[in-house]
Amino acid sequence: MLKSIVIFILAGFAEIGGGYLVWLWLRESKPLWYGAVGGLILILYGVIPTLQNFPSFGRVYAAYGGVFIVLAIIWGWLVDKKTPDMYDWVGAAVCMVGVSIILWAPRG
Repeated sequence: MLKSIVIFILAGFAEIGGGYLVWLWLRESKPLWYGAVGGLILILYGVIPTLQNFPSFGRVYAAYGGVFIVLAIIWGWLVDKKTPDMYDWVGAAVCMVGVSIILWAPRG
């Protein structure tokens, strides 16, 4: 389970970080290399989830979506200096409950 969590977190940082670099390049007129590095990181993001041991692509990506939401809130807080409010945290907690059900519910 710890390996799965680490892979989800790595994927999240790659997706958010790569997207952020592309955002900076296109929206805030940073140099082209920001976009190029961001694009390469986004390619890496496409590979990282394949390291999961879960057999179902759909379940892995559905569960990752919840983790992404939590990481995006944290990124916004730490990098963009936008303090999350109670509703952000409650919504993130609901998503993590959903992630837990998707990944670890007993199936027959």
